[in-house]
Amino acid sequence: MHILNFEAFLIAITILTLTPGLDTALVIRNTTRGGFHDGAVTSLGICLGLFVHASFSALGISVILTQSAELFTLVKSIGAAYLIWLGISSLRSLKNASAMSIGEGHLQGVQGKRSLREGFLSNVLNPKTAVFYLAFLPQFINPEYSPLVQSMVMASIHFVIAMVWQCGLSGMLNSAKSLLKSSKFIRWMEATTGLVLVGLGVKLLLEEPTI
Repeated sequence: MHILNFEAFLIAITILTLTPGLDTALVIRNTTRGGFHDGAVTSLGICLGLFVHASFSALGISVILTQSAELFTLVKSIGAAYLIWLGISSLRSLKNASAMSIGEGHLQGVQGKRSLREGFLSNVLNPKTAVFYLAFLPQFINPEYSPLVQSMVMASIHFVIAMVWQCGLSGMLNSAKSLLKSSKFIRWMEATTGLVLVGLGVKLLLEEPTI
């Protein structure tokens, strides 16, 4: 293992993963919509996005985000708009909550692709993740070895930790089948996570660039 201060990296990335945020909200939302399968696929999409940020960090592309206020603002706005769109989609789906089937039927494949796409895009379009990886990963890079390989290894570790945590969370939610079969609970969850996603998107739009 060529990663410097590996123990410190492992502790930091675990704490980051367990801290509630957009990823948690999206997994909860999609588990409520489509059961464990939907939540797990959403987690997979989110975690696949980590490799994109790790690649950008290693190749120096993410440096642009910290040096150009205009580009940072553009990327931030795109990500924020996507979050708001996800939130509005949740709120619009409230009227269909009573007709929802949790994790069953012929819609599972369609929902799976949708959840994978939502998880991946919500992560890739989040400039904070890009800037975090740019600032965080280099602290553990050993200059004597390939930065790209080391970044991919760290992203893989983050991938495993996040998948275990988010799939576990999805599984716990899915086990509460009496709640997930309740149209009242589904409407409440869709409304709550929808408002959270919209709020996160608006907050991201209103923040001043920290360049």
